Amino acid sequence: MLKELDKIIETGGRILLGKEQVLRLSLACLIAKGHLLIEDLPGVGKTTLAHTLAQLLGLQYQRIQFTSDLLPADILGVSIFDRDKQAFRFHPGPIFAQLVLADEINRATPKAQSALLEAMEEQQVTTEGETRKLPDSFFVIATQNPSHQVGTFPLPESQLDRFQMRVHIGYPARKAERELLTGADRREMISQQPSIINPKQLIDLQERAQQIHVSDALLDYCQDILAYSRTSPNFRNGLSPRAGLALLQGARAWALLEKRNEVLPEDIQAILPATVGHRLQPHGEAETHNSASLVQTLLDAVPIP
Repeated sequence: MLKELDKIIETGGRILLGKEQVLRLSLACLIAKGHLLIEDLPGVGKTTLAHTLAQLLGLQYQRIQFTSDLLPADILGVSIFDRDKQAFRFHPGPIFAQLVLADEINRATPKAQSALLEAMEEQQVTTEGETRKLPDSFFVIATQNPSHQVGTFPLPESQLDRFQMRVHIGYPARKAERELLTGADRREMISQQPSIINPKQLIDLQERAQQIHVSDALLDYCQDILAYSRTSPNFRNGLSPRAGLALLQGARAWALLEKRNEVLPEDIQAILPATVGHRLQPHGEAETHNSASLVQTLLDAVPIP
């Protein structure tokens, strides 16, 4: 099964050129049963990354384009009266897929954004007084444009916290961009690529990741990071217990990608920026710092066991 993980990263790397680290982080997030937020400028491959993962993992895929006039019913579904049966019949919305791409999520109003909250946290949705379960393999990959762009509604902290990781793709290197400009269409490449694993195998990988050993020293390291974020004057608010769980689960998934049976400090350090960068807010003199420098403050301040 671990060979398949290497093949997923290798194949994904041929589609999303020069972005192996982003692919690995995204795959680790899904193995850790988390939801992924991709934040970057339009046109750098956010949608391509989400579609590639869905295709390679064999997941049923639905894309929702978030716009300012999107309604919660457009996401969750709606009941329509069936004249033949003289009763209302529920028509599921695109949220009832295994992998849902919420494209440009911050272009929708907070009311539409909030339709995802219960689905992401409870793996279920409640519509018209009835609760409906979502598929066993359910993930949300959301793309977000920078907040300074016109027509965006910033995600509230409560919704940002639902995403286990946030990644940035960035511009490609010159060599990769030349290959992109002269190569095949990425959408055609994705459609022609067969799935490498199926949803059942993905669930097996998730269960295997949960069994990876975490020593007491590594648990202390994780808790020291959380404790420092709560006491340091650099941060407006400390990291929550949910952030601690996300850090631990992500480190286990990263260790699995590294083909190890135990978590090492470098696993926590590898996924820390993607896991806590969107959860930290600067305070006081640190208000001019970006998320990368805030995460580096954590890494520098907390000793490695």
